[in-house]
Amino acid sequence: MKLKELTENVIACAIEVHRCLGPGLLESAYEQCLCHEMKIRGLPFEKQVALPVKYKGVCLDCGYRIDILVDKRVVLEIKTVNSISDIHVAQLLTYLKMMDLRVGLLINFNVPLLKDGIKRVVNNYDDSI
Repeated sequence: MKLKELTENVIACAIEVHRCLGPGLLESAYEQCLCHEMKIRGLPFEKQVALPVKYKGVCLDCGYRIDILVDKRVVLEIKTVNSISDIHVAQLLTYLKMMDLRVGLLINFNVPLLKDGIKRVVNNYDDSI
């Protein structure tokens, strides 16, 4: 599956979760439901993936975790905040760089319309995939 198609499928799953639940729950609830929806649709994923910090040639376990990694190619960062801020985008971009991955989705479920809570972040590539 192409990366664009994969991210479109993930977004469709997130929209379905938001349509059923609406805003106002904890991140952990949306994460569990999104994983369930992706499982129903046959999308491969891992949740709470350890992310060691590579510093001066050493991998250090600093407790960082990726919320969801889809098909070992797309990082999902789940939020339930009033609005996505620059630091959330920077966090996801740092995760992408640390994992040497191209695309991540920042999904804020705490919005009336989910399309307003999705931010696509691309690491060092043209965003026209």
